[in-house]
Amino acid sequence: MSMMSVQASEATRQRQRLWDGVLELTKSAQEKNSDPLLWAVQLSTSLSSAGVVLPSVELAHLLVSHICFANHVPVTWKFLEKALTVKIAPPMLVLSLLSTRVIPNRQHQPGAYRLYMELLKRHALSFASQIRGPNYHKIMKSIDDVLHLSKIYGLQVSEPGVILVEFVFSIVWQLLDASLDDEGLLELTPDKKSRWPTRSQDMEIDGHDGFSEKRIEHNEGLQKVNTVMAIDIIGEFLQNKVTSRILYLARQNMPSHWGGFIQRVQLLSAKSVVLRNSKHITPETLLQLTSDTRRLLSRECKTMSGQEFHAVMASGSLISSANQVHGTSLSALWLPIDLFLEDAMDGSQVAATSAVETLTGLVKALQAVNGTTWHNTFLGLWIAALRLVQRERDSSEGPVPRLDTCLCMLLSVTTLAVANIIEEEECEFIDESEHSPTNQRIEKQPQGKRCKELVTSLQLLSDYDGLLTPPHYAVSVANQAAAKAIMFISNLPVSNGHYECVSVTDMPMTCSGNMRHLIVESLIARNLLDTSAYYWPGYVNVRSNQVPRSVPGQVSGWSSLMKGSPLTPPLVNALVATPASSLAEIEKIFEIAVNGSDDEKISAATILCGASLIRGWNVQEHVIIFITSLLSPPVPADYSGSDSHLIICAPFLNVLLIGISNVDCVQIFSLHGLVPLLAGALMPICEVFGSCVPIAPLTLTTGEELSCHAVFCNAFTLLLKLWRFNHPPLEHVMGDAPPVGSQLCPEYLLLVRNSRLSSFGRLPRDRMKTRRLSRLINFSVEPIFMETFPKLKRWYQQHQECIASTLSGLAPGTPVPQIVDALLSMMFRKINRGGQPLTPSASGSSNSSVSGTEDASIRLQVPAWDILEATPFVLDAALTACAHGRVSPRELATGLKDLADFLPATLATIVSYFSAEVTRGIWKPAFMNGTDWPSPAANLSTVEQQIKKILADTGVDVPSLAVGALL
Repeated sequence: MSMMSVQASEATRQRQRLWDGVLELTKSAQEKNSDPLLWAVQLSTSLSSAGVVLPSVELAHLLVSHICFANHVPVTWKFLEKALTVKIAPPMLVLSLLSTRVIPNRQHQPGAYRLYMELLKRHALSFASQIRGPNYHKIMKSIDDVLHLSKIYGLQVSEPGVILVEFVFSIVWQLLDASLDDEGLLELTPDKKSRWPTRSQDMEIDGHDGFSEKRIEHNEGLQKVNTVMAIDIIGEFLQNKVTSRILYLARQNMPSHWGGFIQRVQLLSAKSVVLRNSKHITPETLLQLTSDTRRLLSRECKTMSGQEFHAVMASGSLISSANQVHGTSLSALWLPIDLFLEDAMDGSQVAATSAVETLTGLVKALQAVNGTTWHNTFLGLWIAALRLVQRERDSSEGPVPRLDTCLCMLLSVTTLAVANIIEEEECEFIDESEHSPTNQRIEKQPQGKRCKELVTSLQLLSDYDGLLTPPHYAVSVANQAAAKAIMFISNLPVSNGHYECVSVTDMPMTCSGNMRHLIVESLIARNLLDTSAYYWPGYVNVRSNQVPRSVPGQVSGWSSLMKGSPLTPPLVNALVATPASSLAEIEKIFEIAVNGSDDEKISAATILCGASLIRGWNVQEHVIIFITSLLSPPVPADYSGSDSHLIICAPFLNVLLIGISNVDCVQIFSLHGLVPLLAGALMPICEVFGSCVPIAPLTLTTGEELSCHAVFCNAFTLLLKLWRFNHPPLEHVMGDAPPVGSQLCPEYLLLVRNSRLSSFGRLPRDRMKTRRLSRLINFSVEPIFMETFPKLKRWYQQHQECIASTLSGLAPGTPVPQIVDALLSMMFRKINRGGQPLTPSASGSSNSSVSGTEDASIRLQVPAWDILEATPFVLDAALTACAHGRVSPRELATGLKDLADFLPATLATIVSYFSAEVTRGIWKPAFMNGTDWPSPAANLSTVEQQIKKILADTGVDVPSLAVGALL
């Protein structure tokens, strides 16, 4: 017994030493003003090696205690944000801890309150990434303990889903009471006080600046801004698609508490001066959002009925599961999947991690926590993914359709997540399967339990007809999948032997496919099912006497390719328009792209970026890997040139860059986790082609000309899409209370790329994944860093400086002043004829430098990196000239267009520079007099009708505009 006590005591001391070390590491990094990412990586490594489960509850308590308020300085808040971002501290628990400390002290610490709300906006509106892993129960229990939720709401159920609803409800209520208290309205409530601590009981005497008048005045100003922000956040919670539904659960299941909440909302709406002056929400809107006659559902969820969303995150949930969405009896258990899928579809955010891996971990965690069977787990997964597609099929929101990406999520990402789960079980038999050749699966259907449960889930899926209707754009593909099954089970001969070549018009009229047929085909393509699925009851709906005795078939493009046909233009067009159906077909194209002639390589690149990339759901993961690999061609064995070998690959690389540049393609790369590898492939292309002088453009076989500037711009703009380049880095944000946030950056993308390539293959699960990969894939595992690309690194540093502060003067002795003059001459050629330059040249040759367009064009035959370096100074000079009346707003706009036409890559600098300058507020508004610009009167009524039609589809009614009043 004494030995056990000694061991326990020693374990406690070790634990204490660990957390003392964490605190010392944090204090040291704070004193050195270390990079938050470096601190987070060191801390994560230390905690993982000590066996601490991440995200750590103890770390959340330690960091919040450290900050509040002895170390309330910008760098510690950056550390806290980075800990949340890299998932070593649980966001919901951190927000709970901060709410109990920051809100009562918000009068004395308005900066901390502002930062708390910034964290709230970033991390309290997204739950999918937080609800996973065995630590989830412990985190939710800690939240209950910190906020005393069970005691306040009187609910004895301690399931995580219940606590989540209470947490969201409490966060909104805390902000509501704090806002009422800030305006002196809390005394008007029936209780005359808040159930939450809203005022500190101690006087704040020992502040940083004592009671200096300047400090007091600053705090009062920030307090008013904070009240505005708090009310705006309340509105966001009530309108957000996820949190509004969770609040709907609170209203339905805690009516007495909801009544008290509504009384306070009504008081705020009636008496709040801040709310009446808000630019983002009105009292009427707030009342409508919380009224009993309005369902708390986001207008984004048009396709869902009012009682569909009754899902919470654990068994024993608040709502009976009998009336769940589309009739699924266990949909309450799978809400995190819906949340994750919606988050993953956010096109404004590009993820560095694979949605496949994240979804795999989430599904496994939910199955373990909920204790459900695997067939119910798989069924919940399929239903969640199908709901995603159904929500998007008739969507009128936004200018960019997401249907391709939604189908990728269902038929590629979700299918691969299922493959991971099933192959994990197969790992037990990996030694038995290693005798089969590389990349060859065992042909017989695995007899594992999970695989059988997968079959059961797919058979049960036939009961959900409403979810299985394919979008209009996928109807023909679904019909063809059904036709394939009919022909197979009927032993129907096809003249060419390829079922994919048969037209649906040759089949019976009743041969109609649905989304289940597409799901099954995607699973068969990945060897998770076999063709026995075609014999499932109800899978096909044709009687034997309806099946014709034979079906004519034409030789398809892909079958012609596999038989050795050359890549003629008609064949290339057919392969571009039709997705490949097997890995062997994609490998054939890849081999041509590597070993073919120059023309064949370009044709192969065009094919890979066609339908196989966007709609080749059965092979999509292979296509994007092949494309990424082709963007990094090896040095030819016989190459002896002094320039980079990438130069001779310019036409080939340009086809690939253009082919993957649209929004859907970038999102598909993101979902598959290829963004870090893609960034690593794009950076060398940018470095090389951005350093070339565009003297003689290359003439292609089509007669078109291709310059190094064009290749650079295509690669550079694609690279910029991989992170939010126009957002300021945290370390350069100015002000007393900077907004908290983080985003991907080039260094981070390279760090993830290096880590993945160096670690791949070390785990048993990686050995299973290699069986799915093509034998032709061969990525270099050598790490690459920003220092490898000095031109890119220099631009990135200048880009950050341009966003964070105003420009310094032009330095003499560099070619930049001459480039600035040449660009201004090109942009404002009409103004400059016979006149003075818009800005004096630092080189001393100002008058002659802008003498003519031809001279400017000759002097602009410089590397693209030099032009990008000069662009901020060009924009500054142009904007200054416009402010002083030397350039009209229209001339400025057309000049910027000319600049972007000349080098499209400058659009990045244009966007970032003007965004930064607008936030500084030092420029006067431009006067648009209606003379330089065409009057909109002729087209305004048409535009109004189009806008009203779009809004009507979302259920919003707007009054007609008086055209004359706007002009």
